[in-house]
Amino acid sequence: QVQLVESGGGLVQAGGSLRLSCAASGITFSIYAMGWYRQTPGKQRELVAAIGSGGLTIYADSVKGRFAISRDNAKNTVYLQMNSLKPEDTAVYYCNAGTYYNRLYSPGGYWGQGTQVTVSS
Repeated sequence: QVQLVESGGGLVQAGGSLRLSCAASGITFSIYAMGWYRQTPGKQRELVAAIGSGGLTIYADSVKGRFAISRDNAKNTVYLQMNSLKPEDTAVYYCNAGTYYNRLYSPGGYWGQGTQVTVSS
């Protein structure tokens, strides 16, 4: 079975940093693109960052220059380093295994359970 397990969320003050991790099992991790999404109540889930199987990355304009996505295929894990955090970054963050082509990320059907990130002012 496919499992995606996020970790690393928590409470942080504005300007601080967090690193999220997503450990995957049940898939051939190295051939998938991976994406990080976030969602707040009443708002659609939005793509934050994605990384292709070859290492190319894309970012939402709102996080560009502050967040960095990376992957370690040997550990079947994708990371999201979040720096200079703002209260507007508060959300539940989810990882996803999908496809990445022509600078567009398309989510697959499997999601992690999510990890809460709360940024205080």
